[in-house]
Amino acid sequence: VQLVESGGGLVQPGGSLRLSCAASGFTFSSYIMNWYRQAPGKERELVASISRAGDSTAYADSVKGRFTISRDNAKKTVSLQMNSLKPEDTAVYYCKAASGLGPMYWGQGTQVTVSS
Repeated sequence: VQLVESGGGLVQPGGSLRLSCAASGFTFSSYIMNWYRQAPGKERELVASISRAGDSTAYADSVKGRFTISRDNAKKTVSLQMNSLKPEDTAVYYCKAASGLGPMYWGQGTQVTVSS
């Protein structure tokens, strides 16, 4: 089982980044996919979730209207489009696959730094 995030980097405030997470080793379409983030000294927090079919999404209040989660079950990928980035969005971003009562899987994380 693997979840591999990519797309992180350094961006100026107001800029955009698109994170991607490539999955392998499990039945991707059977899992709810999530993006979490963890800033230095803070707990890991849920940023966005998307249903198995991709027809339902949910967002943390802090990113609503700025971030968009999407998935492609054929390609086994989940993405997070991040617009209007703020310094407080700086964190390591992780994707997580969850199947309810079954196993869950985490990626290794990708660093996002928002700074001028």
